[in-house]
Amino acid sequence: MKILLDAHISGRTVGKVLAEGGHDVRALDSEPELEALSDPEVLELAAEEGRILVTANIRDFEPLLREWAGEGRPHAGVNLVPSSVRNEAFGVLISSVEETLAGTAQEEWVDRVAGLRNTQQRQAHPVELRNAG
Repeated sequence: MKILLDAHISGRTVGKVLAEGGHDVRALDSEPELEALSDPEVLELAAEEGRILVTANIRDFEPLLREWAGEGRPHAGVNLVPSSVRNEAFGVLISSVEETLAGTAQEEWVDRVAGLRNTQQRQAHPVELRNAG
C-alpha cells in the first residue's frame, strides 16, 4: 500500500517498519520539504500520490474530509488514529495500521475513512521492545 504518515507519526520508526513490511511510505517528519504543509495541502498531496493518509489529527481532518465530500473531491483514503493511542506507542501504531489495511487493495481505500483497528496494547508490534530513539 502507498501510505503518507502525517506529522507526529514517526517516519523513522513507524514508517521504517511499514516499509520493511512492503508498504510504500512517505512521512511528513522525514522530509523537510513536507514539514510546513497545511492540513489541506497534506490531504491534497496524499490524494495526488494515491496514498492513504494516516493521521492522529482527527479534529482538523474530519471537517476537511466533510468539505471534500461535499465538493465531490476524491481522496485516496484516510486512516484515523484515535486519541487513546499515544504518538510514541510505535508498536501499537504499526500493528494497528497493518491490521486495518490487511485484506484490502489500494483502490478499495478511495474515499474511505476508517479508524485504526486493534489499538490494544496486547497486539503491540515488537518494535516497542527496541530502542526507538
